[in-house]
This record gives sequence, structure tokens and C-alpha cells, in this order.
Amino acid sequence: MTRTPYPAARRIVDVLGASAALICLSIPLLVIALLVKLGDPSAPILFRQRRCGENGALFDLLKFRTMVPDADRLKDALREQSEVPWPDFRLTHDPRVTRFGRVLRTTSLDELPQLLNVLRGDMALVGPRPTSFHADTYELWHTERLERRPGITGPWQVWGRSTLDFDQRCRLEISFFRSAGPVQHVRVLIATALAVIRRTGVA
Repeated sequence: MTRTPYPAARRIVDVLGASAALICLSIPLLVIALLVKLGDPSAPILFRQRRCGENGALFDLLKFRTMVPDADRLKDALREQSEVPWPDFRLTHDPRVTRFGRVLRTTSLDELPQLLNVLRGDMALVGPRPTSFHADTYELWHTERLERRPGITGPWQVWGRSTLDFDQRCRLEISFFRSAGPVQHVRVLIATALAVIRRTGVA
């Protein structure tokens, strides 16, 4: 797979944007962390999941924990109920999600720790959404989406999401990022903010 150089200017924008967001949201982040901990003091506050990122490299994506601690183990048992073809997985009324977790998911606040992923260089503010399944499950043409650093948000989150299967999602992301520049990235960020305000989510 050909590696696409990550533009230095875009990296600077990502770091500055993520840093500013973390500072501005520091109090809400602390409150959410406290409420997650109170829900189950024995469980971790953050959920770490291995995701497939740039050039197929795996990294730990961070979220506020919204599920019971053994959610990954229970996923296989729910496989037949998935609303999208495996290895993708989606279940609208997922029994693994906690009560407070549903609030976090509806408002997309569970995604905020990924700002730390941006600072670490695992992710960008805007990019293809990293998958929970590995690159070896991709078809060859799917892998073009892996030539770019994955994002907290992207075209799939704001213009497709649950209405698209994985093939359609790949076509949308590949087409967008082949020609997307700063203006298009700003459009995605604005659309994401509007989606969060309207509570349509950006998972």
C-alpha cells in the first residue's frame, strides 16, 4: 500500500484544534469521567478498542466507556442480530450499552477522548472513520481509504452513516478524500457540530 505523506500544515491544525478543544471542554470532560466512574467504580472510565488506521496500522481508539465491561466478549453472541453485514457491526438497541452510555452516544460525547488520539498522531480531526475490523478483511479497492489518517469525523458520519453499508461508505470516503481540501474539511467539521447539536450523532 502506498503511503500518502501527512501534510505538516494539516498536522499543526489538528494539534492546535484538539488542544483548544480539550482546554475548552476540560470541565465537561471531568464531569463525564466522574459519572462514568460512579456508574461502575470497578470498571475503567475509558474504553480502548483496537482500530484499523492509516496504512492498516492498529491503534487504541479511546472513548468514554458506554458499555458493560465485557462488551467485546458479548459481541460475538450478538453477531446474528447485527443490522449490517459482518465484519461491520451495528445494533440500534444494543443490550450492552449502559443507561448513561445511551446519553453519551446520543450526544456523541463518548467520542471526546479521541482528541487525545489526535494529539498522539493516531487520528486527525477529519478523515475516514477507523474500522474495528482489520485490513485483511477488506477487499483490495477498500484499502484506498487506509491511505489517509483516520478521523474523529468525516463524510460518512455527516452524510451517510446508518443509511450506507460498508461498500457504499468506502465509495463515499474514497471519493471525498481524493479531492478534499481545507474548505471541504471545514464543511465536515461544521456539519459534525450541527449533527451533535441536533443529536443525530457522529459515531
